[in-house]
This record gives sequence, C-alpha cells and structure tokens, in this order.
Amino acid sequence: MGKYYLAIDIGASSGRHIIAEIVNGKIVLEEVYRFWNGMDDVDGSLCWNVDRLFNEIVTGLKKCKEIGKIPSYMGIDTWGVDYVLLDKDDKILGKTYGYRDSRNNGMDEEVYKIIPEKDLYQRTGIQKAIFNTIYQWMAVKKNNPEHMEAAETVLFIPDYFNYKLTGVKVNEYTEASTGQLLNPETKDWDYELIEMLGYNKNMLCPITKPGTKVGNFTEEIQKEVGFDCEVILPATHDTGSAVLAVPTNDDNGIYISSGTWSLLGVERMEADCSLKSMEENFTNEGGYDYRFRYLKNIMGLWMIQSVKKEFTEDLSFAEICEMASKESITSIVDCYDDCFLAPKSMIKAVQDYCANSNQQVPQTVGEIASVIYNSLAKCYADTIEGLEKVTGKTYDRIHVVGGGANAGYLNELTAKYCKKPVHAGPTEATALGNLAVQMMYSGELGNLVEARECIRDSFDIKIYE
Repeated sequence: MGKYYLAIDIGASSGRHIIAEIVNGKIVLEEVYRFWNGMDDVDGSLCWNVDRLFNEIVTGLKKCKEIGKIPSYMGIDTWGVDYVLLDKDDKILGKTYGYRDSRNNGMDEEVYKIIPEKDLYQRTGIQKAIFNTIYQWMAVKKNNPEHMEAAETVLFIPDYFNYKLTGVKVNEYTEASTGQLLNPETKDWDYELIEMLGYNKNMLCPITKPGTKVGNFTEEIQKEVGFDCEVILPATHDTGSAVLAVPTNDDNGIYISSGTWSLLGVERMEADCSLKSMEENFTNEGGYDYRFRYLKNIMGLWMIQSVKKEFTEDLSFAEICEMASKESITSIVDCYDDCFLAPKSMIKAVQDYCANSNQQVPQTVGEIASVIYNSLAKCYADTIEGLEKVTGKTYDRIHVVGGGANAGYLNELTAKYCKKPVHAGPTEATALGNLAVQMMYSGELGNLVEARECIRDSFDIKIYE
C-alpha cells in the first residue's frame, strides 16, 4: 500500500478533504468529506466562524480514520488576506472579519496619507484591492487600536488552522504575500513599511516557504482523530496551489484559476513593480519555489453563484449555462466594478449597471446569466491584452483550472473573445497543487517539473478552439 496524502482545501463557499495516492504513476483522488463555508453576519459585520471551520477540519480527519485511509502527510489551503489576531493567551482578539466586510471602506485613503499609492506598489508589487490585509489592519488601528496593541501573534487563516493542529506558529509565504505587506526582493515582511503605518510588528511570525514541515499533530488532536500526521505547508493561498497545478512546464500559456474569483495571469521569476504594471493593475503574488504569480483578480463565478441563489427555480450551473447560451442579448458589465463585490442583490446590480450604461436590461434567467458569462469572457480578453502589453510577449493558449474548467459555455466564450485555444482542466487544481507539494516533500515526486507532468498525465484536459 502506498502513502496517502490529504489536501484540505477551504474556499469561500465550501471546504473539502481530498485523499490522494500515486497508483501506476498517476495521481488518484478521493473526496472524503465536504462542508459548507460562508461569511456570517455578526452584529452587522461579515465574519468567518473559524471555530466551526476547525471543527469541520477535525471531523474530516476522523472520516479518514473511519474509512481506513490515514494520511502520512496533509496540507491546508484557503483564500487570501484574512487573518486572526491572538492575545498573550492565544485567544482571538475581536471578530474574525471576512474580506467583503465594509469596515475596509476608506482605509485605502488612510494608508495613502502615510505612503502614496505609487510608492506602495513599487515597494510591494501588489495590486490595489480594498480588502488587502494592509487596509484591514488600518481598520483595526482606527477602530480597535487596543486589539492591535494587545496582539501577540497574527496568523492568516490557514496559519491559524495549522497552529490549532500542531501548536506551531508560522506565516506561510504565498498567503502572506496577498496582504500587500511583503518585500518581493527579500521575500520577507517589509518591516519598514509596517512600522511606517504604525502596525504592531511584534505580532509577526517568521515567513516560511511552501514545502516546509510545520509539525506533527498535538497529543490532543492525535487522541481526538485517532492518528498522527505530518502537517506540511503547501502554497496555503489557494490560488498559489492552483497555479502550481497548471499542467504545463513551458511559459507560453496564460492561466485562469477559475472559481469564486477568476485569477488570470502568468508565472514569472521576477516581480514587476513598475508604474506601467501598476497602471494595468497587475499583482505579483508569491508562488511556489519563490516564483511570482503575475496576475489580475477578476470578480469570477461569484457573480453566477450569487444570482443562482436569487433565482426562484432551483437550477444547476449546467442548466443556467444552457439557458444563457440560447440568448442573443449583447449587454456587457465591468466585472472589476466594486458594485459586484457584495451587493444585496446581484441580479439588481447587473440590471442597474446595464440601465445606467444605456444597455438592454436583462430580465430572464438566461439573459442575466448570458450578460455575466459574456462579461467575464470579455474581461478576460481585455486583461490578456493588458498582460501582453506589459510583458511584451504574445501567449499562445489559455489554461483554465479549477471549478470553472467545467463551465463549458464560459470556456467557449473565452476562446472566442480571447482568440486563443482554451485548455480546460484539471478541475481539482487547488487540491492537486496542495498535494503535489506534499508529494515533493515526501520524495515521491522529484520536483515541480515532474509534478506538473504527473498532473497532466493523470487528468483529462478538454480543448476549446
């Protein structure tokens, strides 16, 4: 019997425990446990229930024991930018805010009073997004300075879960890079920037790179789940793991990690912190092996997920795609517009945008979905145009990985708008990237090139011309 590996992949809408092993040179996956995720309204604030999520992690570990597939190694990945502050007794200070919470509004201007936006980009290479950790910490400093002062430790969400499992505190590199507080040259905290902004630098943990062992389960966790396991750091930012699983080793492809968000970009060995890059709003997030994920954050399938909840009929995504494909409406919305970040009604937000821009207002399920899918595809095309302008390079194909690889109609539109073939798959890219790091750590896969070849050979890739 070979080794078992476990990826715990927690996205903004669900989490999964996926067990893997290598059989005859191919990666075989099995979903062991799945649970719901989402932000809760806590006294008017959008927050994560990290206690509930950790209980789900433990429940999934028990499930592995029940089915007799005990992992030798495991890793956790989640979304970016969000964190917990711990006091001297390792208790969470205040609420665990979600990135969509409105407390961030206006905090960018507070930051720019101290450091101009251009200077900030040239220091960090991270794109402007109002929910970046740098602005969230400004909200803490302004609204709850006592929490900033009392914080002994800051842990990003996957760091916190690793700590709860092992008792070891680290800040993983790819996750920390999303916060706009790292130096892309040193790959470490920008301590000078952090002091300049008046944040508590004593709460920071050492930056630790993917492929590093965090520790083993604590005795308490071992007793609860019935086994011990080595906890390994994957790229704990889910996009970092997804990009690692893009099934190619050449540099002629663009990736779209397509899920709640669409992250579109390329992999580079050096960060581009130029003003030209800033004007196109590209970001230089940390990747595996200190590569940079040079990408842009696009609203993504969040828009379709949101309207699906509002439709009176209980429709599958496949049915929504089918209905959209039959419509001829030509209205387009700007998927970068903040009006789509957390509207009370996504349908109304789409309709209002169309009305305000003197376009046909979609009314039916098919029309609304068609507007969203066409808008996403056009947004991808516009983003690729900007990417090729900044890099001075023309790319010959697009790799769509993640759940959006199943969105056939969107992939067809993407190929049409971008005028490039789309290679769709694997859908489980985030879990696979997580697992690949564990497999490299154990020695079962030799290096990144071998890992990507193994992923390519293990899963079907569908091509849209």
